[in-house]
Amino acid sequence: MEYNKRLYDTVNGIFNRIKEFEKELETTTDVNKIRTLNKQIKDNEEVCSLFVKYRQKLDEIKQCELILENEKDNELINAAQEELNNIKSEIPQMEENLRILLLPKDENDTKNVIIEMRPAAGGDESSIFVSDLFECYQKYSDMQGWKIQVLSLTQKAFGIDFISFKIIGKDVYSKMKFESGVHRVQRVPMTESKGRVHTSTITVAVLPEVDEIQVVINPSDLRIDTYRSGGAGGQHVNRTDSAVRLTHLPTGIVVACQEGRSQIENRETAMQLLRAKLWEKYNNEQHDAISNLRKDQVGSGERSEKIRTYNYPQNRVTDHRIGLTLNKLDQIMIGNLEEIISALIANEQLEKMKELEI
Repeated sequence: MEYNKRLYDTVNGIFNRIKEFEKELETTTDVNKIRTLNKQIKDNEEVCSLFVKYRQKLDEIKQCELILENEKDNELINAAQEELNNIKSEIPQMEENLRILLLPKDENDTKNVIIEMRPAAGGDESSIFVSDLFECYQKYSDMQGWKIQVLSLTQKAFGIDFISFKIIGKDVYSKMKFESGVHRVQRVPMTESKGRVHTSTITVAVLPEVDEIQVVINPSDLRIDTYRSGGAGGQHVNRTDSAVRLTHLPTGIVVACQEGRSQIENRETAMQLLRAKLWEKYNNEQHDAISNLRKDQVGSGERSEKIRTYNYPQNRVTDHRIGLTLNKLDQIMIGNLEEIISALIANEQLEKMKELEI
C-alpha cells in the first residue's frame, strides 16, 4: 500500500496528543489549564477530523488488497479492484489537505483589520483611485459578510486624501493582509483633455486589530486632544467637540478618529488604532527581517514600486508578486477580488509547504 508514511506519523502523533489532552480535560480543575487544553483541541480539531477519515481510507485499502490476495471469485475481485482504484484516487488530495492544515498559522489571521489608504504619486488621479479601491473593498466585504467602520476620512475636491477604516468579520486578516503595498493604476484621468494614459499610485497598509492584552498602554503616556469634527455627519458632528486625537508620547505616534457620534466612541476607536500601530512598531523591533513593516507594506509610493497594477485601457489587472494577470478589471473593481486573493493564499501555502518537507 502506497501512502506518505512520514505525513501519517506526524499527524498520528498530533492526533494521539490531542486524545491525551481530552482525557486530561476530564480530570483537571485548573482554569488556566482548561483554557490552554481547549485551545489546543480547537486548533487541531480540523486536522484530527481529516486524519480519522484518511486513516479509515487506508484501512479500506488494506481490506481491498487482502481480498485481491485471497479471493477466488472473479466478481468479488473485480468489485474490490474497482473500490481500491477509487479510494487510491482520493488519497493524494487528502494528503495535500493534511499538509495544508499542518502549515504554521499566522496568529493574526482570524482578526479584524484596520486599513489605511493614501494617495501617493499622481495628484488628483491618485486620490480618485483611493476612493475607487475603497469602494472595491466595500463591495468585497459585503460579499464576505464583513462590516466596514470608517475611522477617519479626509476628502478632497477629487477623491480621498486619507481614509482609515476597520473591517469586522470572520478571518478578515487572512485575506486582506495581501492588500498591503503600492497599488498602481494606469488610465486616462477625468481631468485629461488629450486622452493620454497616466500612471498613478496609492498606498495601502493593513494592520491586524490588536487586543488590549497584547499591547498595554500607560494612560500617563497619552496626550488626548478633542476637537470639532468636520465633513459628513450632519449638524451633530459640527456642533460638538466629538473628534479625538491621541498622541503616544514615548513613540510620537498620533492617531485620530472623528467618524463616531460621540467623544467616548471616537476615543475607544482611536485606542484600537493606537494599539494596532504600537503592535506594528513593537513587532518591527522584535523582528530584524521586517524591521520596518510599514515600509515593507507600502514602500515610498513611487510608480516603480508596486504589488498590483490596474490597467483600465486593457481591462487588465496584474499582481506582480505571483505573476497573475486577469483580463477582467471591470469585474475586479466591483468587488470580485476572490480569484486574486485565493491565488495569493495558495502561493503562501506553497512557500510554507516547501519548508515543511512532509
